[in-house]
Amino acid sequence: MSDPPVKPEVGQPFGIQVPKTLTPARLGIGRTGGSLTTREILDFDLAHARARDAVLQHWDLDGFENALKLSKSSQLREWPRLRLASGAGNRAVYLKRPDFGRRLAREAAALLKVQPQCCDVAVIVSDGLSAQAASHQAGLVLDHLIQAVVAKGWSLAPLLLVPYARVGISDPIGSALNCRASVILLGERPGLATPESLGAYFTYEPRPGRTDADRNCISNIHADGQKPSQAATMIVATIEAAFRLGKGGVDLSIAMSEPGNRSD
Repeated sequence: MSDPPVKPEVGQPFGIQVPKTLTPARLGIGRTGGSLTTREILDFDLAHARARDAVLQHWDLDGFENALKLSKSSQLREWPRLRLASGAGNRAVYLKRPDFGRRLAREAAALLKVQPQCCDVAVIVSDGLSAQAASHQAGLVLDHLIQAVVAKGWSLAPLLLVPYARVGISDPIGSALNCRASVILLGERPGLATPESLGAYFTYEPRPGRTDADRNCISNIHADGQKPSQAATMIVATIEAAFRLGKGGVDLSIAMSEPGNRSD
């Protein structure tokens, strides 16, 4: 005769032991009666508040540029920078009208016309849905990225800083600069695990009319996720594969999965 199941004690996990080093997900967090413990309820409320704050927070663009100027990397310090405006003039409009974040403001489009044309890669940074992500992660990714790009011999457009931008703004920018590829780093929609996760979106031959199927994404770039150095390595590998195979997005992912095209 088997022993009766042991009931979890108050405040103990529901019989699930989950090493916290494996996932930040709220698994096996315990209970008291039929409810969560007070500690877990407060922790959830705090994470939710931090996510809301991240979405609404203003991006300190001057502070971000000053941090780039103080970088240990001379290549990053000397990379020309250009500020552009999206069609969303403020945070409220940006959140209510995603389509405005995919457009360039008229003066920004005019400014791009006088920039050098036909570069290999254009890199864009935006606050997106988390200014914290841009401020905390983007500089670290750029530090590793520019060194690798320069080592590959690819030509770069000025570093483009665009507040209130969506991923799709890569297309009018890429078209205006006539570049072979674009990479946009921007804050991802905050979750309950972290409010400062950065995403990197690659587009091969960016131009108006591209869809999400034409892009490749490297996400969850933050202290407890994908490390900035790892993300930069993956971005460079994606660019290299796209240039070699002449593909982007889903087509590139399929091609890279084929044995003869794997980087490993």
